[in-house]
Amino acid sequence: MSTRSVHDGDKSLHYEGAINTPIFQSTTFAFPTEEPRTWNGEIPDGTYIYSRDSNPTVRAVEDKLASLEGAESSLAFSSGMAAITSALLTFLQKGDRLVAMQDLYGGTYAFLKNEMSRLGVDVTFVPTTDPAELCAAIDGRTKVLYLESPTNPLLKLIDIRETCRLAHQKGCLVMIDNTFATPILQRPLELGADIVLHSATKYLNGHSDVIAGFVAGSRKDMAMVHLRRKLYGGVLDPLPAYLLGRGMRTLDLRMRKHDSNALAVARFLESHTKVSKCIHPGLASHPDHELANRQMDGYGGMVTFEVKGGRAAAERALKRFKIIAKAASLGGVESLASMPVNTSHTSYSSEERQKLGIGEGMIRLSVGIEDPEDLCQDLDQALN
Repeated sequence: MSTRSVHDGDKSLHYEGAINTPIFQSTTFAFPTEEPRTWNGEIPDGTYIYSRDSNPTVRAVEDKLASLEGAESSLAFSSGMAAITSALLTFLQKGDRLVAMQDLYGGTYAFLKNEMSRLGVDVTFVPTTDPAELCAAIDGRTKVLYLESPTNPLLKLIDIRETCRLAHQKGCLVMIDNTFATPILQRPLELGADIVLHSATKYLNGHSDVIAGFVAGSRKDMAMVHLRRKLYGGVLDPLPAYLLGRGMRTLDLRMRKHDSNALAVARFLESHTKVSKCIHPGLASHPDHELANRQMDGYGGMVTFEVKGGRAAAERALKRFKIIAKAASLGGVESLASMPVNTSHTSYSSEERQKLGIGEGMIRLSVGIEDPEDLCQDLDQALN
């Protein structure tokens, strides 16, 4: 995976010996010798005409992600939400039904709850990660089963292989958001999923300076998504594609450090007197710990914990951090902390958050690549 991260997708040596893939900051490209009228409406593979359709710099990162996920094809988007919404709108239409986990990223939940119904798609949220219960909700009108694993922010896992097996028995397409794990720690296509989604803004880029998204899957499915990307316009620009490719070159290296740091921080927080609950798949106390060992190549860089004293105590801790930044994102080399109640999950009502287990004093911590002892000391002084 480390070799793939560095080399796959980059055809840099084809461009005058450059080590890095150049930024093709061009909206349009000169026609090749063959006139377009001979193409019968389809542009030949590897031919670039207009950057809303395809661009060499963007194609390089698409090929890299496809290699890492083990996908036949991948498409880059201008944001994670552009990737998610374009994929969903490709396979769903008025009168169709979608089944989704209840525990999702807030932006995804808001789109499914508010926009899908407006477009005539029925959405059923199932408050469980049990494969049998999830798939029991699939009926003849259900076209898509939508999953996250690990979930945001509660870090629940779902048995991807078993869920896909049951969903496919009912003829249902399975989409899964793999943002938290990345293909370094988990490859859902190998476990039976049909389409993998990413907010590439997070770990794939890893430097908190690019907004981007990915959809990956079979060539047939990606051809359908590609058409919607052209129509809806959520294409990634060449410059952020270049920065994304630069970040992805160190993905394996960074994810291993995020993973080991997060486990060290989680073990520290689990025994802290000011913490009532710590959630991390690497902890033996996590209900899905054994599943993580079977399904993943690591546990991830996210740690979620509840501060004793509720919201006021959590807000006080956030204000006292010295190394950890107070910011609403994740996956960068720097550690970031936020409260889901007022950032990522504001689209859920207070009652919905309570049912899911998202408490008022919950902090979501994206553990960076700093020295873990420094992070634990920062947490300790902020909590005490």
